[in-house]
Amino acid sequence: MRLSEFDRAVDAEFGARGRAMLDDLALARVGYRTAAEALKAGISTRDVWLALCEEADVPRDRRYGVGRLDPRDR
Repeated sequence: MRLSEFDRAVDAEFGARGRAMLDDLALARVGYRTAAEALKAGISTRDVWLALCEEADVPRDRRYGVGRLDPRDR
């Protein structure tokens, strides 16, 4: 998952509160770091995305492939 895909996924799933969640929500799956801290520490965007989804109870069907552009729209 590219950082641009991660950003689109956060915006699509969490809207206006997404940016605050990246800075404030501690994620157990990445060592109780925030998403911003985890990304800065070099943890993959995919792992951070999944940790964020898990912590925020995002349904599994909205976790995978989110943020990717449809090839027809490129």
